[in-house]
Amino acid sequence: MSDTLPAAAPPRLRAARVAVATCFFVNAVLYANLVPRLPELKDRLDLSNAALGAALAAAPLGALVSALASAALMRRFGSARVASWGLVALAAAIWAAAVSPSWWLLAGALFVAGALDAVVDVAQNAHGLRVQRAYDRSILNAFHGLWSIGAVAGGLLGSAAAGLRVPLGWHLGVVAAVFAAVSLVVYRRMLPGPDHDEVPADDGAATPARPGMRAALGAMAALGVLAVCGAFVEDAGSSWAALYLRGEVGTGVATAGLGFVALSVAMTVGRLTGDRVVDRFGQRRVARRGGALIAVGMGLALALPSLATTLVGFALAGLGVATLVPAVYAAADDLPGLRHGVGLTVVNWLLRIGFLASPPVVGAIADATSLRVGLLGVVVAGVVTLVLGRVLRPSVSAAA
Repeated sequence: MSDTLPAAAPPRLRAARVAVATCFFVNAVLYANLVPRLPELKDRLDLSNAALGAALAAAPLGALVSALASAALMRRFGSARVASWGLVALAAAIWAAAVSPSWWLLAGALFVAGALDAVVDVAQNAHGLRVQRAYDRSILNAFHGLWSIGAVAGGLLGSAAAGLRVPLGWHLGVVAAVFAAVSLVVYRRMLPGPDHDEVPADDGAATPARPGMRAALGAMAALGVLAVCGAFVEDAGSSWAALYLRGEVGTGVATAGLGFVALSVAMTVGRLTGDRVVDRFGQRRVARRGGALIAVGMGLALALPSLATTLVGFALAGLGVATLVPAVYAAADDLPGLRHGVGLTVVNWLLRIGFLASPPVVGAIADATSLRVGLLGVVVAGVVTLVLGRVLRPSVSAAA
């Protein structure tokens, strides 16, 4: 398999690839602009930490409520329209949150933003998979890598606006207008016509040999577990890495955040380079080897707690999980017996449940024992990925 863009790929297909990549970037950059300015919003509304936390929790709640509607919306309007116009609405919701005059309106705006984000997430992945099927090789990992870059870019832009004391409403208003316009422009570059609505054939790779809904549901359950494993690994970096380094390893405040950085950078690099690796070795083998990396890396960090081993361990875990969620999405969208978009919608919903459940589960175990014991769940997630990774397709190519 060539590592370069196939010469036969027409300009329309290349334009669609750029358009989907832009959707991923915009999706990340919008909310990331608000994050550095949350302290100002908290002060302006005179909120307590608990009140702000409750308002922020409205976003994942909205995502859980709306995510399962994504497949129906895509069947009605198409993934391209849902993704691009959903981003326009998301930009407006983020701006509304920034200018909210009360806690109730803030929570409501964040609820809507979370709901829109969930729908956009499914739609942009669905259209990305449509483009990937046309390429007949892996390109989805790079889209997720660009999402990570968008999150960093949005955070930097928001921090710069805060440092320059740009009024919050003006800052998010300009960001919303600019990126809403970008979203409408890229809509015209996405693949035209309705999404493929045929029921995928059973190729024997992602499910047991017996076709039908029962086999699809069995594979869906395995893919859902893999998605939750991915959530546990990613959440270990964002929620617990700093606490582990500070409390269990005994590092200073300045270095406590490096565990999250190590996992995030490794995961981003893994996603940006993952398509070539997947094309060469197959997504099943890459995911299973990634599970081994997760288990070994986090096992190293927990067994030999020092700054160096912890950073190496979190980096290995980030590299191991890099291609897992895109591979699960691709497999779910091609499940036999289900229309394109249905499996993807369900797995995306289960992934969000994983992100919601991971912090309290690890926290409860940590309170009862220690954070080192709580983070053993990440090692378990790596082992489960190694075992269940066999349900993934051996290759992205339709000829696999």
